[in-house]
Amino acid sequence: MHENQLAAQVVGEVKKAVVGKDEAVVKTLLAILARGHVLLEDIPGVGKTTMAIAFSKALGLKYNRVQFTPDVMPSDLTGFSLYNKTTGQMEYQPGALLCNLFLADELNRATSRTQSALLEAMEEGRVTVDGAAHPIPEPFLVIATQNPAGASGTQLLPDSQLDRFALRLTMGYPAPADEMELLQRKMRGGVMESVAQTTDREQLARMRELVDRVFVDDAILDYILRLVRATRSHPQLAQGASPRAAISLANLCRASAFLRGRDYVVPEDVKYVWADAIAHRLVLPAGAAGGVHLAAAIAGEVLNTTRAPRLR
Repeated sequence: MHENQLAAQVVGEVKKAVVGKDEAVVKTLLAILARGHVLLEDIPGVGKTTMAIAFSKALGLKYNRVQFTPDVMPSDLTGFSLYNKTTGQMEYQPGALLCNLFLADELNRATSRTQSALLEAMEEGRVTVDGAAHPIPEPFLVIATQNPAGASGTQLLPDSQLDRFALRLTMGYPAPADEMELLQRKMRGGVMESVAQTTDREQLARMRELVDRVFVDDAILDYILRLVRATRSHPQLAQGASPRAAISLANLCRASAFLRGRDYVVPEDVKYVWADAIAHRLVLPAGAAGGVHLAAAIAGEVLNTTRAPRLR
């Protein structure tokens, strides 16, 4: 079986637990293949946590979950040192981040100190406790959920942390027919038990290596840079997309091509992931109305007004 077919099987297994949100499932897998992290932002109860757990089962990954509240401490994530009376040494006790897939549930309820502890793990693949660095197992990815700002006890994530997520996705309410199917599945019970493991860490590493080999023509790279630069000069934005955003976007385009059975990127790959990869990185002026919706509209405007290349 070709690896892109194996990836398609992963999507099929996750869809057994997540009804009617095919695009969110596919794009989450793109981020995983591109070695990125995902932020699921939506109201409670639409399946954000379910999707994260389903991916951990289908991919065969060690999974940890933390339900964030203001009293969650950085050491709950990174671990801590404990004195061993027998050896007379301080021994490291791993925290919740020492896993393959970490679900940060309602991340925007955590304090800034705890959020900062997550940043190092996301960027560096390690945690630091008492001056000693401890590597996180590979592969490592974070799927964070966030309730909309304004909900009780929540606060907006800082721009620096948002920039570390490859994609921000919104699931939304299911369509009536999908919600009926969801209810019927729940009544039968055992929805998550129906999700089967289709791959393992070694196969996921192999798929990621193949994604890294997908060819990106200079014309596509130029297209990505023209799009990113357009956000930096947009009159309605205080800050556009960063160089990190351009790199992440290119990697997502590679994953999109791989999932579609190509070993090269085309402009349609860029268009497919553009808004979800960029909108959350756009900073509006202080006091600007519209928030997430305005940022998404600006991202769409930039895409529509930037000429795509014609590949020979």
